[in-house]
Amino acid sequence: MYRSTHFMRVALLSETYSPKMGYLETRLPKYLSRLGAEVHVVAMDLPPYYQVREFSETYGGFAEQLGAGIVENREGYTLHILGHRKVAGHMRMQRLRQKLFVLRPHIVQTMVPIGWIPLDAAFWSRFLGYKLFTGSHHHASVFPLASEPSRFLSWQRLRCVATRMIPGRLAGLATEKCYAITEDCADIAIRFFGVPRRKVEICPLGVDTDLFHPIAGARDAAERAAVREALGFSASDVVCIYTGRFSEGKNPLLLAQAIAGMRVRGEPYRGLFVGNGVQAAQIQECAGCVTQPFVPVWELGALFRAADIGVWPTQESISMLDAAACGLPIVANHTMAAGERLAGNGRKYLLHDREDLVRVLLGLKTAETRARLGACGARKMAQDFSWEAIAKKRLADYEVALRPPKRAPQGRPSAQLLGRAA
Repeated sequence: MYRSTHFMRVALLSETYSPKMGYLETRLPKYLSRLGAEVHVVAMDLPPYYQVREFSETYGGFAEQLGAGIVENREGYTLHILGHRKVAGHMRMQRLRQKLFVLRPHIVQTMVPIGWIPLDAAFWSRFLGYKLFTGSHHHASVFPLASEPSRFLSWQRLRCVATRMIPGRLAGLATEKCYAITEDCADIAIRFFGVPRRKVEICPLGVDTDLFHPIAGARDAAERAAVREALGFSASDVVCIYTGRFSEGKNPLLLAQAIAGMRVRGEPYRGLFVGNGVQAAQIQECAGCVTQPFVPVWELGALFRAADIGVWPTQESISMLDAAACGLPIVANHTMAAGERLAGNGRKYLLHDREDLVRVLLGLKTAETRARLGACGARKMAQDFSWEAIAKKRLADYEVALRPPKRAPQGRPSAQLLGRAA
């Protein structure tokens, strides 16, 4: 196993933290610490997705809000929760300077390249001497300026320059690398967030292979059968699973409607929708569809292994990686920029085209086709998308950044030069 060549203390700064969700701020530190680093996660006392308009009806009762002042051990790393206050319309960590002075990290890693967290981290790096790394997770599908044509001097562009590009460039000057999770995230970081192009590197999100893996024996097979029976699915049903918000932007209702249409034709398709949101009631009305509330990340693998196809009709989701790691073929729309998530293990349909979605799903009707694609995806996730592999790469980058700069060689004068001097 890879081990850090010297002691390293890493502080990962995150706007929010939820132990029930399998996001970077909970998974990456687990594997960094497993590889020998001392890891501290510092987050604000805000629930994840607090800024979402439908927060209460979507995440109410599931997303935890941890209290400021918490310091506790989690899966090998230490979690610190700080207070927050709104400054210039955005949330800012309180007492971050004091926390960094106490921790004295060698590396600070942020989740974003813009906002108060990277700006404050960039400023204090001058006094504490740590190396700063950032990340960019903004997809084009949720960032309209990236795809909508607009004049260079439009109000939207000018506002982006003032509120995103200039602050992002200031933080970028102190940054060693900005990890963009996909090519479109890299493009947005460069064009709209002011991150210097030479500092942007594509590094995908990962999969916790402790939790997400294909069926590997009698125990997993029995669990699959039990979960399907509890949900009302037969052994012959082709179960399509979606996880996440039931929002207009994610639009899982399109999948539910496609499944209802196939049921009318006598096709053995069923839908399992895990989450909550404004489309919940409409999904429940669709024939063949079952909804379940959000579940903690450690329970999600069993639901994926109980299903047959993973489907995300519009926006990208990290759950695509988790489902693929469990051996499911993945279906997404043709505009999705993260093509590596489908290469060899998935299919694309025309965005918002229900009949084309039906066509693609029917093309995955046979167990042999699903098994072939699913096995490819599981291998790819384990080899290239595991959090362990990503943590190894991050630690290697951190170590390079910590090495002292090489001095220019002090060459000895040649005999010819000495002769001239004489």
